[in-house]
Amino acid sequence: METARLPFFVYGTLRPGGPNHDLFLRGRTRAAEPARLHGAVLYAGPGYPYAVEAPRGTGAVIAGELVTARPETYDELLVALDRLEEYVPGDPRNLYDRVAATVVRDTDRASVRAWVYVAAPAVAARLRARGTPIDGGTWPVR
Repeated sequence: METARLPFFVYGTLRPGGPNHDLFLRGRTRAAEPARLHGAVLYAGPGYPYAVEAPRGTGAVIAGELVTARPETYDELLVALDRLEEYVPGDPRNLYDRVAATVVRDTDRASVRAWVYVAAPAVAARLRARGTPIDGGTWPVR
């Protein structure tokens, strides 16, 4: 498992204006900038979205934010986000898996490795079969 101190790509309730943004990110980050995850489809969940790998060549993109944690809060933030997403490494009951992926910053089109919480394999299979994709790949901030 990769243990690098990567930034986080957030695409749902952790985005600015989302219900979990202030609860988890306020005071723990030093930067947030618009970014995109290519090759993934966004699916609606019960109150939150799931990122699912898209078939090659579909051009699917998810819009979100690339969030860089303050160094002194990184470990605390990683634990808090894993808990929020109910992610436990290797647990087959996970709804989400935390994976290192390449995202592209909107500002300069630079590719950046980041942690992304994606639908765990069993959840992804159900979503591909019966889920509702979110048009445009953008979770509406409420």
